[in-house]
Amino acid sequence: MKKKIIALCAVVALLSGTLLVTGHATGFFDFFNQKQQTVTISQEEYDRLSRFSKLDTILQYVEAWYYEEPDEDALIENATRGLLYGLGDPYSFYYNEDEWKEMWEDDEGEYAGVGMELLGNALDYSVTITRVFRDTPAERAGIRKGDILVRVEDIEVDFYSMQNAVNVMRGTVNEIVEIEVLRGGEYLTFQVPRAIIHINRVEYTMLEDQVGYILLYQFAGESEKEFAEALNALKAQGAKSLIVDLRDNGGGWVQAAVDIADLFLDDGLLMYSEDRYGTREEYPMKAGSDDIPLVFLVNGNSASASEILSGGMHDRGRATVVGTQSYGKGIMQVVIDLDDNKDGFQMTYAQYFLPSGEKVHKIGITPDIISEMPEELESTLFALGDLNDPQLKDAWEAAKNLIP
Repeated sequence: MKKKIIALCAVVALLSGTLLVTGHATGFFDFFNQKQQTVTISQEEYDRLSRFSKLDTILQYVEAWYYEEPDEDALIENATRGLLYGLGDPYSFYYNEDEWKEMWEDDEGEYAGVGMELLGNALDYSVTITRVFRDTPAERAGIRKGDILVRVEDIEVDFYSMQNAVNVMRGTVNEIVEIEVLRGGEYLTFQVPRAIIHINRVEYTMLEDQVGYILLYQFAGESEKEFAEALNALKAQGAKSLIVDLRDNGGGWVQAAVDIADLFLDDGLLMYSEDRYGTREEYPMKAGSDDIPLVFLVNGNSASASEILSGGMHDRGRATVVGTQSYGKGIMQVVIDLDDNKDGFQMTYAQYFLPSGEKVHKIGITPDIISEMPEELESTLFALGDLNDPQLKDAWEAAKNLIP
């Protein structure tokens, strides 16, 4: 289940309904007094259509009497967005054709943009830059991890406008995008050209004393395959214990987290989910696993699939967790395509729980070893495996102690 992607090939057959003969209206109310052609429909169909009659009435007024020719596609798109917005759930939203394409480009790992990752906070609506890709326009311009994104061109950025800001940062290579951030109480503005961005999901290296280190940025693309390759490479280099760094990893596909966990667990569950009807879906592990000792490194931006992996493994007694309390996103979204995969939407459909039944949503994963990042180092981009990173050093100490 890739974040449980479901392709709904729904053929909506308008076998019956009401056709309004529009024509030319000689007066404002004459438009709504024209004869209508009718057909017989079932009570169930009638009741469902009646729920949308007010929306359709407004649309007819706009089509007939708005002072300029309306963009009907824009009206329908925004009505669609509004329907999902009415859920009051920031994780349920619509992708138009361009956004749908960009979402899948992200998953494939290459796009035209400025080179940074964002995480929206559903509590205070702020948007934090959680990763600046190396050797990208964003890095060269001076944008840093930890900056708060406040404006992109003329868009004031918050949780709900974040996708619009992302859309503006995508586009034609070499065109300039104006980006404003908040850093340490100071507002800074950058002129950033777009370029082709290549996303790497996994980096790895050997640390001292036979400790392997894997930095997992996202659960996307082929991250589970890249992770397995990194694990095998580190073991070939003599790794006797392993640190998996999930700091600032905002999640991604559920199945990627399940597949990575399956490398280390023989049987039992990683987690289970429940929908509003109480239907339970379990995520079992298959036989055959690696017994290398594990340490997961997390922080307040480790969310969703990061919490499924680290929380489930910790709950099973298979891993030590180091860092700070994780984000607490314990809900799952289904991604549904529409109109022959041209657009689509995502919607929260279930809550997940750790094998013991422990809830994650709005709580997070509590580390075994609390390790805070000093404020003056929060925006520092450490080299891969640099033990001057105090949180990584604490995880390394824990990993060394796990070696038999």
